Formats: sequence, structure tokens, C-alpha cells
Amino acid sequence: MTQIRRALDALYLAAGVMAALCLIAILGLIVLQMLARWTGEVFPGAPEYASYAMAAASFLAFANALNKGSHIRVSIVLNALSPGARRWLDAFCFAVGAAVMWYFVYYGYRFVYWSWKFKDVSQGQDRTLLWQPQSLMLAGAVILAIALTDNLVSLLFRGQNRIRRDTVDDAPSH
Repeated sequence: MTQIRRALDALYLAAGVMAALCLIAILGLIVLQMLARWTGEVFPGAPEYASYAMAAASFLAFANALNKGSHIRVSIVLNALSPGARRWLDAFCFAVGAAVMWYFVYYGYRFVYWSWKFKDVSQGQDRTLLWQPQSLMLAGAVILAIALTDNLVSLLFRGQNRIRRDTVDDAPSH
């Protein structure tokens, strides 16, 4: 069980690192596009590549953000409930979230598959095969679905979810 836990935590961390790399890629694309404009050159497809990287960054960051406690949760409601009711509401929310994400993954996979099958390309100047950027979004969705399921299973069997706030967030502000 410890190996599975380590593998899942490594997966969430790797997805967060990939999301950060996507953000760095967006910065690089914007800088390159600015340099191209200043020199009178054209960088075809730069806005499309930046939007692909933004979608990938968003979806890849979701699971890591969930486990770090960075997602918005209605803690006021949870804190007002008894421990039993809090656990039930938390389990309900994780179950609904996991079900919705697995549903999204199922149709996201079909979307990527048909984009690949028909060799669908973007409408912009870049003419990118759309299954490539869509695959990164799908990978992030799969990792989030796994994280939600992981939290639900942990809550049901251990009595607590896997969401841990960073110690920096808990430090008193001066």
C-alpha cells in the first residue's frame, strides 16, 4: 500500500511540475511573439500554442492543487457540522466530483480519439493536430479523477481525506 501511496503522490507532483513547465512555455511564447513583432517578423500560431499550454497547465495542476488544499472549499459549512456529518458531506462531494470527472474523462477520451482518427487540425495558422494538445488536457483530467477517487477511498477507509494545507498557509500573518 505504501508503494501505491508513493506512486500516487509522485504522479500528483509530476503533474504539478508539468503544469509549471506549461506556464513557463506560455511565458516563452509570449516573449518570442513580442520579439517577433518588434523585429517585423511573424510567429504563426503563437497564440494558439499559448492557449494549448494554458489548457494543459490548468488541467495538469488540478490534482496537485486539490491535495495541497488550494481548491475552493466551503470550509465554513464543513466546520459548522459535527464530525460525522462533515465526513458524510465530504464523502458525498468527493463521490460526485469523482463521478463527474470520470464522466468527463470518458467523453474526453472519445473526443481525443475522434480528433486523432479524423486527423483534425486547428483553425489557426499553426495547423496543429488537435489530438496532441487535447491529450495533455485529458491526462490532467485523468489525474484529477484519480485524485478525487483517492480522496474518496481514503475518506471512506481511513476516516480522513488526503487534502493537506501547506504549513505556510497555516502560519499566522503579522
